Amino acid sequence: MKKSVLTRYRVMSYVTGVLLVLLTLGVIAKYLLHMDGADDFTRIVGIAHGWLYVVYLVFAFDLGSKAKWPVGKQLWVLIAGTIPTAAIFVERKISRELEAKVAQPAPAAVKA
Repeated sequence: MKKSVLTRYRVMSYVTGVLLVLLTLGVIAKYLLHMDGADDFTRIVGIAHGWLYVVYLVFAFDLGSKAKWPVGKQLWVLIAGTIPTAAIFVERKISRELEAKVAQPAPAAVKA
């Protein structure tokens, strides 16, 4: 597995996690604190998170298929992008787990 696959997943995990935290804070500001401007902020961040979450799903699925994860683990990683801060914590766990796999060189092809 190439290091770029893990790097793409890591970047999108952080982006998705940060946007979801911002969206959560915006919703709190909008509905609980009734702050002016929170409506526009929530709408913009919500749209950005929605589109970038789809990119996160694609990259996480790509990583899971190349790492040959079971379906349960794959779903766990995919759903992490919907829980505030979960994507960041799951990314750390997955990155530590896959560092050894990424560091190993691919076996050389045997010439006949």
